[in-house]
Amino acid sequence: QVQLVESGGGSVQSGGSLRLSCAASGYTYRSACMGWFRQAPGKEREGVGVIAGSGTTTYADSVKGRFTISQDNAKNTLYLEMNSLIPEDSAMYYCAATYRATYYYTCGGAPVADFTYWGQGTQVTVSS
Repeated sequence: QVQLVESGGGSVQSGGSLRLSCAASGYTYRSACMGWFRQAPGKEREGVGVIAGSGTTTYADSVKGRFTISQDNAKNTLYLEMNSLIPEDSAMYYCAATYRATYYYTCGGAPVADFTYWGQGTQVTVSS
């Protein structure tokens, strides 16, 4: 069983920055793909960005150039650096992982349903 715990959310003004962390534990093998998702009230959960086991990253168009995913394998931690935040970025942010081997080299476009393990989420609020 894999446990994912997010942290780093908070409230910032438009143009500000936040760094989210996701600590993984409970399983010794590296996941094929990990990603960040977000869900605003009344909206569906959407992908923000993912990183495959190969290191390939893919981002949603809405965050390209502003958000960066990285991971520290020694610490089993996934990060999401968010810059130039806008109110539309306000949402609950979740990290997730999948062990489906097909996603090892690239996992851009992997459906939400293919991610088996999820954290509890961390709230990001951006005020104008």
